[in-house]
Amino acid sequence: MQSDQPIYPAQWTSLPAMFFDQAERFGDRPLLWAKRGDAYEPLSWRETADEVRALAQGLTALGVAPGDRVLLLAENRPRWTIADLAIMLAGAITVPAYTTYTADDLRHLLADCQPRGALVSTASLTERLLAAAAQAPPLAFVASLESGSGRGSRSWQALAEEGRRQPGDPAAALAALGPDRTACIIYTSGTGGRPKGVMQSHGGILHDCGGAARMLREIDPQDERFLSFLPLSHAYEHTCGLYLPLAMGAEIFYAEGLQHLAANLLEARPTLMISVPRLLEVTRQRILGQVARADRFRRWLFQTALDRGRAARGRTRGPIAGLLGWPLDRILDRLVRARIRARFGGRLKLIVSGGAPLGTEVWSFFDALGIPIREGYGLTEASPVVTCNPFRKVKPGTLGPPFDGVEVRIGDEREVMVRGPTVMQGYWGNDAATRNALRDGWLHTGDIGTLDDDGYLTIVDRLSDMIVLDGGDNVSPQRAEAALTRQPEIAQAMVYGDRRPYLVAVLVPEPDHVRQWAKQNGRRPSLTDLAADPAFVKQMMAAVGRANDGLAAPERVRRCTIAEEPFTIENKELSATLKVRRHRLTDRYGTALAGLYHGRSGAAANDT
Repeated sequence: MQSDQPIYPAQWTSLPAMFFDQAERFGDRPLLWAKRGDAYEPLSWRETADEVRALAQGLTALGVAPGDRVLLLAENRPRWTIADLAIMLAGAITVPAYTTYTADDLRHLLADCQPRGALVSTASLTERLLAAAAQAPPLAFVASLESGSGRGSRSWQALAEEGRRQPGDPAAALAALGPDRTACIIYTSGTGGRPKGVMQSHGGILHDCGGAARMLREIDPQDERFLSFLPLSHAYEHTCGLYLPLAMGAEIFYAEGLQHLAANLLEARPTLMISVPRLLEVTRQRILGQVARADRFRRWLFQTALDRGRAARGRTRGPIAGLLGWPLDRILDRLVRARIRARFGGRLKLIVSGGAPLGTEVWSFFDALGIPIREGYGLTEASPVVTCNPFRKVKPGTLGPPFDGVEVRIGDEREVMVRGPTVMQGYWGNDAATRNALRDGWLHTGDIGTLDDDGYLTIVDRLSDMIVLDGGDNVSPQRAEAALTRQPEIAQAMVYGDRRPYLVAVLVPEPDHVRQWAKQNGRRPSLTDLAADPAFVKQMMAAVGRANDGLAAPERVRRCTIAEEPFTIENKELSATLKVRRHRLTDRYGTALAGLYHGRSGAAANDT
């Protein structure tokens, strides 16, 4: 049911208004933490507010006016947050861009939204932007988030100093910012083609934060600490990893990058984390790999902790009960579960997973080991969270009920439809796409789903991703891909087969498995070499066969080809939230995939 009242304080008419209200409340408490040398150092709420004011005045001095767009191209860092708030305080609209964007991607953004200027972090990103800008509408300015300025850019210090010399208080402009004003244009991840610019309002993001904050009240939030590692240019992290912590009065630590995430978890010791399924799946595989290499007693300890954790949550009966149960659980908690929790810093209360489906096997694994995970559903066009499993009323395998004030219904072709204050204002400069997505007040998500009697949502697939075999069977590629990647030998998979007689796939072998197999068999750990090795291929196809055991006949993968390299953000085969970009992979491996249907023996073109 839709609420008539906003679920954030009425005085918070915009994101900067919320921030300055919180800054006045928390003053010298630490807010934004970044690594300086070997240690994290903080900026307080007051220091951050001063920086936001100065930068907003500096942008105004450069001619930035209300309604102008300003591109923000940078890695997660305190100055990303400061820049975002300053752009909005100046009355302008932030346009976040992924640091993985190519010059061609940036040309598309510059031509599409025509920003007045850009704030950029590093010299290399500045060079890439300038190369794109040479073939796009001109930028009035480029300013650096680094200490110095690069070619054709102004320094952060110079811009802030110019702002401090301006008369007046930029916070006075808050009165002109209302909940219906556009806060940002966030571009979709482009999993199906060219990204579209989604216009999100101040009120939409605030309402989404309010819904999330209500859900988190069940864990009695206090002294909360977030670790920000997903890209802030994505709507999920922008709302849940930035504005939700600000609305909660929490601290934000910025990770140094995915390659440093394990170390940063130990340093930051977060209480709440925003994650995507792929990172949780990889962590689970690494833990299981380490357990497999341990001695028999340690393997027994781990499996017993897993079994008893599941038993305690009513999913199975544990192997040991009675008088031994309680002391055994104390031992297992100290020797097993505490060590798993320590990997996440030791203070973690909750991980919220979104952006792609999380298998129930992954959820139950961490839940049994004392790491609570709650899965939600959202999309950029809805600011972005629509539903999430409550902390105490979780239904594994579902994505939870809608946030307060948001309605969800199932339309034609089982399409999920959303209505409420979090829904986007439209696609920037694309009226046709807006009319297609927003009809009669409802956002047509393009996702196929169901609602149970309690209003909990389950997503089956994307309308555009559903595979229709030539015999008429409708197949979800995500189900087959999930079954494949649950096998320890397979790290990634992309299933293919629309209008074909059966499914085939591109597989990326698990790197640890590749190294171990190559060492044991005297081979080079090269995907190109191993793809042509019959013994290696046979083992991979055995893994495919195990995956097929749990699938219906139309869902089974019959033949496969091995990828030339892993799917990554850098090679554009994963989105920023680690979702497979099917059109890119189909373009790259189309010939090999087609060959699997014509009996041509490519790498791993074997029947199962």
